[in-house]
Amino acid sequence: NPYAGLVSHLRAAWLSGKTRPLEYRMAQLEALGRFLDEKKQEILEATALDMGKPSTEAYFTEILLCKNELNDTLNNLCRWMKDEHVDKNLVTQLDSAFIRKDPYGVVLIIAPWNYPIHLFLVPLIGAIAAGNCVIIKPSEIAKNTEKLVAEALTCYLDSDCFAVVTAGVEETTKLLENKFDYIFFTGSATVGRIIMEAAAKHLTPVTLELGGKNPCYVSDTCDVQNVARRVAWGRFFNAGQTCLAPDYLLCSLEMQEKLMPALRAAIVEFFGSNPKESPDFGRIVGDKQFRRIRALLRSGRVAIGGQTDEKERYIAPTVLADVLPSDPAMQEEVFGPILPIVVVANMDEAIDFINARPRPLAIYAFSCDSKVVNQVLERTSSGGFCGNDTLMHVTLSSLPFGGSGNSGLGKYHGKFTFDTFTHQRSCLHRNMGLETLNSVRYPPYTQQKQGLMTATLEIKRKGMCTLL
Repeated sequence: NPYAGLVSHLRAAWLSGKTRPLEYRMAQLEALGRFLDEKKQEILEATALDMGKPSTEAYFTEILLCKNELNDTLNNLCRWMKDEHVDKNLVTQLDSAFIRKDPYGVVLIIAPWNYPIHLFLVPLIGAIAAGNCVIIKPSEIAKNTEKLVAEALTCYLDSDCFAVVTAGVEETTKLLENKFDYIFFTGSATVGRIIMEAAAKHLTPVTLELGGKNPCYVSDTCDVQNVARRVAWGRFFNAGQTCLAPDYLLCSLEMQEKLMPALRAAIVEFFGSNPKESPDFGRIVGDKQFRRIRALLRSGRVAIGGQTDEKERYIAPTVLADVLPSDPAMQEEVFGPILPIVVVANMDEAIDFINARPRPLAIYAFSCDSKVVNQVLERTSSGGFCGNDTLMHVTLSSLPFGGSGNSGLGKYHGKFTFDTFTHQRSCLHRNMGLETLNSVRYPPYTQQKQGLMTATLEIKRKGMCTLL
């Protein structure tokens, strides 16, 4: 196996204990901060070349949010690493019971192309913070960013403990044949199943961030202009190539008619009368992806946009009206600048529509009535939820980010990333003396011993409080 030597080299470094001290972890994390600061312009240029990513969007997602995660980790790592002492029963009152925060060992992070820095760097921050050695596999589709990461990142990190592998499908398959102690993957559900199958051969735990079709319900009682601006921003950010983007709208026929002029006005406000000329609207990452998204325009009727340019891989911000559940745009994640609208009679029908489909990465609900938003929250399931906005919940490192069911497995961001890459090792350190106290558990067993064991080990339910 072409990667066996690399994995063995990193495993030897991990077994040496090099990555365990707080000072080492902090030094490597600070090196990541220097990478972001010193390579900021190269990152903006590389993402622009790969998919025409607007510099403001690239700065916000690939630089600022990564720095936030990094600083949050640096500010709190000392506390996160400490042993966590736990409650004890009567038998162990004189002993020490705690949870030790152990690194897993050698972990693999496989990143996608749509946010090619953010989606490897944020899990990498947590993996380093937890004391692991790491192999990073950036996406080969975002070629310019992959080249930058491969050439630059290794200059900042310890090469004994961290490595970047550039690989296509065939090479990644070989890479996955090796035994890792943890695998973190972001991408499609189809590839996620392949990753999970490869991990299962070594009983390797995984985090899978997979995306999905995120529904957005708009009630009849809402501020239409505000809804249109917030939905358009979330849908067309990064030219729609966002796993968290609202994938389709659910609303009444009356609300669909109200939203159309408001969505058209929002698109003009954001990108001008010709979005193709806007410096703030990106492009599709590749020809294959362009052709797949363009084929979805056959769904419903094009109410706004619909223009395409294959040479530039440009698809205009598009809204499709009167889309049927059987239309192509509703059979797969759009992952492009197309917003289908499916008409429903009311909130109950919208909730039934959502619940009849695989659990999405996010659900969005808009209403001036908080009871409506809460009803959607309480009666559905998803990785995350955001009421009266889109995407913004991902900016909080205090919230776990991850999928549920078909949209993924596991969570990260902030301390949740540290926890993901940490084995919580249960530890009990007992006193060597006082053997008389232990005799109650040794054979020969008697009714008296059983009674004493019950008295010292039993957890009793607390009494119920009754209001008179």
